[in-house]
Amino acid sequence: MRFVLFYILSLALVTCSLISFAKGKTPPGPGDGTIGNITGTVTDKADGKPIIGATISIPDLRTGTITDINGHFNINNLPKGVYLVQVSYIGYSTYTEKVDFAKTTVINVQLQASTIETGEVVITGVSKATEIKRDPVPMVAVGKNYIDQHSASGNVIDEIANLPGVSAVTTGPNISKPYIHGLGYNRVVTLQDGIRQEGQQWGDEHGIEIDQNSIDRVEIIKGPASLTYGPDAIGGVVNMLTSPPVPEGKILGSLTGIYGTNNGLINTSLKLQGNDSGFVWGAVLSNKLAKDYQDPHDGRVYATNFQEKDARVMLGLNKSWGSSYLNASIFDDMQAIPDGSRDSLTRQFTKQITEADTYRPIVPASELNSYSIPTLHQHVQLYRIYDNSTFVLGAGSLAVNLGYEYSHRREFTHPEDGTIPGLNLELATYTYDVKYDFDLGKGYETTLGVNGMYQNNTLGYSTDFPIPAYHQFDIGPFFVVKKSFGKLDLEGGLRYDSRSFSGQAAYIDTATTYPTLYTGSNPGSTPNVTQQFSALNKTFSGVSGSFGGTYNFSDKFLIKGNIARGFRAPSIAELSANGPDPGSQIYHVGNSSFKPEYGVQEDIGAFLTLPNVSASAEVFRNSLQNYIFQEQLLDANGNAERVNADGSPNPTGQYSKFTYVQTKAQIQGGEFSLDIHPWPWLHFENSLTLTYGTNLGTGGHVPDSLKYLPFIPPAHSHSELRGTFAKGFSDLRNVYAFVGFDHFDAQNHYLSAYGTETYTGGYNLISAGIGGNLVNSAGKKIVEIFIEGTNLGNVNYQSNMSRLKYFDNPTVPAGLQPGIFNMGRNVSFKVVIPFDLSPHPKP
Repeated sequence: MRFVLFYILSLALVTCSLISFAKGKTPPGPGDGTIGNITGTVTDKADGKPIIGATISIPDLRTGTITDINGHFNINNLPKGVYLVQVSYIGYSTYTEKVDFAKTTVINVQLQASTIETGEVVITGVSKATEIKRDPVPMVAVGKNYIDQHSASGNVIDEIANLPGVSAVTTGPNISKPYIHGLGYNRVVTLQDGIRQEGQQWGDEHGIEIDQNSIDRVEIIKGPASLTYGPDAIGGVVNMLTSPPVPEGKILGSLTGIYGTNNGLINTSLKLQGNDSGFVWGAVLSNKLAKDYQDPHDGRVYATNFQEKDARVMLGLNKSWGSSYLNASIFDDMQAIPDGSRDSLTRQFTKQITEADTYRPIVPASELNSYSIPTLHQHVQLYRIYDNSTFVLGAGSLAVNLGYEYSHRREFTHPEDGTIPGLNLELATYTYDVKYDFDLGKGYETTLGVNGMYQNNTLGYSTDFPIPAYHQFDIGPFFVVKKSFGKLDLEGGLRYDSRSFSGQAAYIDTATTYPTLYTGSNPGSTPNVTQQFSALNKTFSGVSGSFGGTYNFSDKFLIKGNIARGFRAPSIAELSANGPDPGSQIYHVGNSSFKPEYGVQEDIGAFLTLPNVSASAEVFRNSLQNYIFQEQLLDANGNAERVNADGSPNPTGQYSKFTYVQTKAQIQGGEFSLDIHPWPWLHFENSLTLTYGTNLGTGGHVPDSLKYLPFIPPAHSHSELRGTFAKGFSDLRNVYAFVGFDHFDAQNHYLSAYGTETYTGGYNLISAGIGGNLVNSAGKKIVEIFIEGTNLGNVNYQSNMSRLKYFDNPTVPAGLQPGIFNMGRNVSFKVVIPFDLSPHPKP
């Protein structure tokens, strides 16, 4: 309750401040150098006609607008300085240019029709907004158009999991964690608007606590990004950006509805945004629910249904002194917990109904086809408040990003006591990120900054205790320098990090009906009290850095290379775990003697863009020191060890026992793409992603069963024939249609020791989509329609990145494929109804 009160009080105080600023005078900000308006027109280069609805944005200032029916635009209250301006419209090449607002007041842009987005701007992990193609760090970004056209995915991570170099570890349709170049969990930092998303990333059985309906754009760094985001970014960064402010004087909204045929997914969302003379605001309300999904091998998969509710509000100011945006959100997810248990004769799914678990009945069809959440489920809540502020300060800008998150994870695992949580973790996280961007002179763009976080994890009333209560504090100063020498762009920087853990000792009282935390003062002399965790105090520190360059031979061809060193401190689970995690069916055992991980990744890439062909080739190698992974333990007979919730051996126990180990490792691979577009409206996209992960050991021979790293995605190729018609047909605009083919190789390179992973067969998937916008006589959108089909061949397959592949009875009849299969055929229908509540100008 104290966190909810803090949430409401903070929101109310800042809201009052923002409203007073908006109605009164803006605070006296440094560098108050308003120069008036930037105006201009956007036209089609081929025929000179105005382009209606083109987007003009200035990413560093978080401001922008759209063109009117005459192709005209106007942006007010711009400060002095040089900023990157981006002009984009579907079906045209993106236009980017650095503009000095002290000297320029008019920008007229001619866009050229193209199916290839060139000059796309990214702001993740760099000092200021920059073009992806000119930055040496390997990146990829997708916008709202891509997200809308991939709405069949159950969550925002699945929407990007098909991008080259990106994948996801999944536990059903609403639980996905991002993987980049074979690294995930605590090795990939997930952000919302540049603020770290923290919610027990080490856990398997819950996803990323972000509402997919609030995300407008996703930017991804593929490789070590510890330089600007600190420990845990050794594998990369996924930054999810919410919608930018609407143009001044506008109040715009939309109502979105999504339906999925496979699991009856119903996803509804209401969005509303406004801008009154630089006072901006917005709100998103979402509700998502689904039944158990189905596949042709298993039928409906019991306990994969979910119910999710989300809400987000934003209040902000955008003035000549800079900008400040206060955001608050609530994520609330009720998720069933699958275990894969089945009837030994019929192989139908069964469910646990008693604590003794001596008999499991078959789940009736009515329950498999229900939206109701079963007694055994998890409840994940995340409350978030954060502020993104940028102040024009002298010749530079000061960015201050502050965040508070409260993550509450509960897993209800007692069938006869449905209100008693087996797991109950409460994690409070305070994040800070302060950086100053300025020109050091002679074009040296420089960033000085410091960021980190403070965490406090407590154990609520529960019966299972996989990790202890702990405190954690991070701090890391850094600098980044960028400089262009004609056709050569260079970028580099250094960082020093320190992370401190303080874990609390904990004792368990086993005399009660269920094990509970002992809160007395004499654990050593009290009967039936055992120690679960010892006290832990650890500090990890390390240096990370990056240096790279891009050489632009011409507008059509460039090469880039980068070398980066990442640093990661072991997580609290890797250091201290000693207990079951009911949702993952794993009994975790940590190791407090671990050293920090280091990774050095080398990247090189070449990019070609011609009028009718574009191609790219990127290769990487990441050498990892002290790489941490889990191995399953063996019992005295050499079989995979299974235990009860208290850790006692039991051949038919609910949990598999895993411990963490360290080794030297190497991950290498590449991404290759070829896009052939003989006409502006048609293109044939092809991509290939290769990732290989090898355990190099700590000295001596590494046996074949331990040769490979866990959760390495297989070779994946994607081909897509796509037609886009921006001008459309009559009242239909921005029409598109595509057919896609995905091939996943068999995964022969897997961690086979002790049955940790098993062979995964190859498979092929077919997808397709069609959509467009219906407009009125004035060219204004009335409705947007997106239809997407996935696995249209209804193929039986198991992904090696799916944890459900290992969910089954301890003993599976000979000749049968164990585990749960991935989702079968699914067709998604998405409808967006935009509306405009803007006040009409007075005559």
